[in-house]
Amino acid sequence: MKPILLAKAKLRGVSPEEFREVLRETLGFDVDNPFEGVRKILCVQPHPDDCELAIGGTLVKLSRAGKDMTYLTLTDGSAGSREIPPEQLKEIRRREQERAAELIGVKKLLWLDYPDTRLPYSEKVREEILGIIRTEKPDLVLAPDPWLAYDVHPDHRNAGLLAGEAAFFSALPSVGEGKPWEVKLLGFYYTDNPNHVEDISDVLRLKLKALKAHESQFKQDWSSWEVFVKSVARFYGSLKGFKYGEGLRILPTVLFHANPLAGVL
Repeated sequence: MKPILLAKAKLRGVSPEEFREVLRETLGFDVDNPFEGVRKILCVQPHPDDCELAIGGTLVKLSRAGKDMTYLTLTDGSAGSREIPPEQLKEIRRREQERAAELIGVKKLLWLDYPDTRLPYSEKVREEILGIIRTEKPDLVLAPDPWLAYDVHPDHRNAGLLAGEAAFFSALPSVGEGKPWEVKLLGFYYTDNPNHVEDISDVLRLKLKALKAHESQFKQDWSSWEVFVKSVARFYGSLKGFKYGEGLRILPTVLFHANPLAGVL
């Protein structure tokens, strides 16, 4: 049975709503207000533009709420064009990401510059991300959902797994270099099993403007992309009665280990 169906079912006579109440009582986490108490956010993306495309509206709202946000881009985006040579595209996409981040309200951008389409799932990359987490000390780490059905891009899957592992292991002093840091919350975007939908109706226009700053990716087919982005936002929004929304699966990081209920909470 898929998690989204399990979420609607009774589990041994206890509903998902009752489990959520237990979370609120024991861990102080409210899935309806997941950003309450969050001060710093590290948003990990496989390519330039993923943060804006997936959760640009949410990030605008968090920026306006005074949250300290950093982008960590894992690849150089050099494979994202059929016309522009990779070395030239790499520089173009960095400049585009800088412009988009400025519109969103993100001031700090970090890069690992792995070749686009060739982000390895490796201990080395995980250690690099873990080191950045321990330096930046975020309360919340965001990354692509590595279990998104039918996503065949290895950069997306690897980015989600590596960021999740690094966020979890960051609290363990025997793993990696540097002083341990406990990431309180881990969240996945590009998810088909959200437990939080953020209302972005009032900021959708700015999300689209930031996304449009990635001209090498969207300028040629902008009208089609705009329809796609609005359609996804309307789907997420419909889950909670919003005109436009963005979906995330956010939980206390400790629950992402040996917890069969993480998919239904």
